[in-house]
Parts: sequence; structure tokens; C-alpha cells
Amino acid sequence: MRLKPQHIQPVIMAGVMAFLMTGVVTFINLGLPPDFLVLWARAFVIAWPLAAIAAFVAIPIAQRLTLRIVTRLERSGSNQ
Repeated sequence: MRLKPQHIQPVIMAGVMAFLMTGVVTFINLGLPPDFLVLWARAFVIAWPLAAIAAFVAIPIAQRLTLRIVTRLERSGSNQ
């Protein structure tokens, strides 16, 4: 299988989001203990694959919902 942008983009997006979210949540829950980076890395390694799977599921749904919203907004805007 040849990799395409639609295969890589959700993985990168999920990685960025998992990195930020696990860092913030780890900090909120634990503060800055001496092993903060180890705990953050552990949370990130668990979260990234789950976030990537969620992105592959969520992106098509979000695209369809976005199209519906934009279509309805355009229709209501043309009625005015």
C-alpha cells in the first residue's frame, strides 16, 4: 500500500494533540515531580495510538458534519 497524505495526517495530528494533552493533564494531576518526563512519556506512548485510531474514525464524521453545516448555512444565507 502506498502511503497518502490522508493516511499520515491523522497520525501526525493525533501525535501533536496527544503530546499536548498528556503533558497538560500529567502536570495538572501531578505537578512537577522529579520523574515528570518519564510519567509524561508513558502517558504519551499510550495515548498516541489511541488518538490516531480515534482520528481515523472521527475525521470522516467531522468532514460529513462540516459539509452539512456549511450547506445549511449557505442555504439560510441565500434566503436573506
